[in-house]
Amino acid sequence: MEGMQAYGAGKAGGAFDPVTFFQQPQTILRIVSWLFSIVIFGCIANEGYINRPSEVEEYCIFNRNQNACNYGVFMGSTAFLCCMAFIGLDVYFPQISSVKDRKKAVLADIGVSAFWSFMWFVGFCFLANQWQVTKLEDNPLREGADAARAAITFSFFSIFTWASQSFLAFQRYKLGADSALFSQEYTDPSQDAAGAPYASFGGDDLESPGPGGMQANSDGTFDGTGGYQRQDY
Repeated sequence: MEGMQAYGAGKAGGAFDPVTFFQQPQTILRIVSWLFSIVIFGCIANEGYINRPSEVEEYCIFNRNQNACNYGVFMGSTAFLCCMAFIGLDVYFPQISSVKDRKKAVLADIGVSAFWSFMWFVGFCFLANQWQVTKLEDNPLREGADAARAAITFSFFSIFTWASQSFLAFQRYKLGADSALFSQEYTDPSQDAAGAPYASFGGDDLESPGPGGMQANSDGTFDGTGGYQRQDY
């Protein structure tokens, strides 16, 4: 039946439609978050380390605080991998036949997306604060300033892209929880041999006549006319 869905996807076994997939809001948000993570990682890794003219060792552009650059690089690279993993899960999601497994995947999406939204909020506050207190004498030529501002800006944008993913996942969870078309115990019948009906053996009518019109469990069968001698004790 058309339109039957569980947690935002139809029954398992449907054909994958790339056009429909890439037009979904959650897919668009994942791709945008993926691009933002690349920008943040690239800006800090390529231009986030500078040195004074009189020094050889490079320091982080954010107030010479190595932790700020390390945080940005780690968050950018990890968010990149996380986006790829969830895009792969979205591709596979319609093939999941068990509603319980779909529920677990949607709950994981809610939790992970909310976590990343919080982490990017922390990252934005951290990088913005360290950039604000950076001393001019540490970077008199303001090298890498555009890269630093870009990392801060896209960290801020990432808060909302990940929060939006969490919201959409929550909407999918509500859709699945409120759906009357699927039960929580539903599994694809083609993958569940135990779901096949079994015919009863022998039938339910114990009083049905047997061959020759004889009645089962009838007192007339043993009335002594058939050669059986009744024994009196």
